[in-house]
Amino acid sequence: MLIIFESILPIFLLVILGVVLKRTPLINASFWGGLEQFGYFVLFPALLFQTLSTADFSATDSGSVGIVSLLAVGVMTGIVLACWPLLKRSGMGGPAYTSVFQTSTRWNGFMALAIAEKLTGTMGLTVIAVIMASIIVPLNLINVGIMVWFSGESRNFKTFAFKIITNPIIIGAAAGVVVNLSGWTVYAPFMTAVDLIASASLGLGLVTVGAGLRIADALKPQPSVLLTVMLKLIVFPVVAVSLALTFGLSGEIVVMVALGAAVPTAMNGYVLAKQMGGDADLYAAAATVQTVAAFFTIPVMLYLAAQVAGG
Repeated sequence: MLIIFESILPIFLLVILGVVLKRTPLINASFWGGLEQFGYFVLFPALLFQTLSTADFSATDSGSVGIVSLLAVGVMTGIVLACWPLLKRSGMGGPAYTSVFQTSTRWNGFMALAIAEKLTGTMGLTVIAVIMASIIVPLNLINVGIMVWFSGESRNFKTFAFKIITNPIIIGAAAGVVVNLSGWTVYAPFMTAVDLIASASLGLGLVTVGAGLRIADALKPQPSVLLTVMLKLIVFPVVAVSLALTFGLSGEIVVMVALGAAVPTAMNGYVLAKQMGGDADLYAAAATVQTVAAFFTIPVMLYLAAQVAGG
């Protein structure tokens, strides 16, 4: 347990660094928006391409990992949808529910990759990358669908389909898989450049996560925010580990599957909430509280996963 905690501590120290830097006059405020865009369009896709293009999928039982990840997303979708009648009776509106749904199903890939690399190196990065490649498209489709249905506004599905297939994260992951499975040899200087960018992505990504947090929201969390903490940080990893064990996975692979489910929600859903009529303030509050709580819940979940999986 202590080993897991100490392995995760550097990750959260970088998040805290982002929190501190964002609130000091040392760096121009306009820098953070640019860094977020740079991470989304360049750093993250480069890391996924580098990881997936060189990964040994045979060593990670990638097929089962992908199926487990998809099923876990499906189960969580059903669980959060089942909460809607109760939340509606309690007075929650559609826009607020979309933020509950998003923050209960989306996950922070930057944090998962950073922790995986710290805990198990290449193997962990590969498992997390396989999970990403498996669920990025369906997870975005589901969340966009929920936003359309519950926001009460008419949307152009062709526009959303275009955004999904031109998503830089999806493109980076897909390109990496194609190169890997085709056996193509990437021009060495180009790959070296990609490696250099990828090596910077995790640290900068975590600092960006910290910069996006709103600490005041963590002091007096709303009941709806606490609900997302339970669903995302506890229920999701329990579901994922249960499915992994059902499919015969074991050891460190199960621990990495647990990690993919146990990290807090992704910050990019905040932008979607703002653009599509969701409750952006609720999303920001949930993301902040989850990130703080995850510092304590992730070590517990990984420890329990290791115990039941023999890892």
